[in-house]
Amino acid sequence: MEFSLLSVRNAGRIAHVSLARPEVRNAFNAELIAELRTAFELLEADASVRAIVLSGAGKSFCGGADIGWMRASLDLSREANLEDARRMSRMFRAIDTSRKAVIGRIHGAALGGGSGLVACCDVAIASADTIFGFTETKLGIMPAVISPFVLAKIGPSHARALALTGERFDAARALAIGLVHEVVATQNDLDLAIARVTGEVGTAAPSGIAASKALFARVREEDYDATLETTAQAIAAQRTSEEGQDGLRAFLEKRAPAWTT
Repeated sequence: MEFSLLSVRNAGRIAHVSLARPEVRNAFNAELIAELRTAFELLEADASVRAIVLSGAGKSFCGGADIGWMRASLDLSREANLEDARRMSRMFRAIDTSRKAVIGRIHGAALGGGSGLVACCDVAIASADTIFGFTETKLGIMPAVISPFVLAKIGPSHARALALTGERFDAARALAIGLVHEVVATQNDLDLAIARVTGEVGTAAPSGIAASKALFARVREEDYDATLETTAQAIAAQRTSEEGQDGLRAFLEKRAPAWTT
């Protein structure tokens, strides 16, 4: 895969996608948004990939929107703004709905859409010095496109408190509200934590990961009574699947299942 603003490489079953605009803190522009969507769609179709590590080159994970890109939006019509927002939303959705485990390696800063990316990660690990913020209201706009992912991750109470003020907050608060799942002290610790998590993913069934992600998204939207049949159908399908059968037999036979070999 050839990209201008991304670094994409496969290391065995793990794909590494890194935002590669360090000179502007990996800020979003139209090209980066398009490349991120394309990268995740291509990786989605690659059966050999089990997990995707999302990171940023240089001193920050993602500083939000590029200043030049924002300046250009001042001259866009309402219809052009709509298309711009739709393209960005489709990029976030490609990450959020990936059937692979998406693991965020977060450091430096994750602001605006950068915090939106964090919200799309299944597992997010941050270094202790990372600064977060849903800062759009400071610019007279709002965190609209990222709202579905932010609300799903941290809930309406924290989303309202942080988006309405636009305040920046540290990794400890991000951990407390569930935006990230682990905070480590150093960059070396960050890499060790990522390696630990990708190792755990390697012992989980690919179809189990994909089915769980799809189920959680569906159950979140259904009423309580409907979830009885939805969850029953889901576990019955997985138990009778090839990996479900092999996983249960492997446990009983005290051997490793096929997907770990």
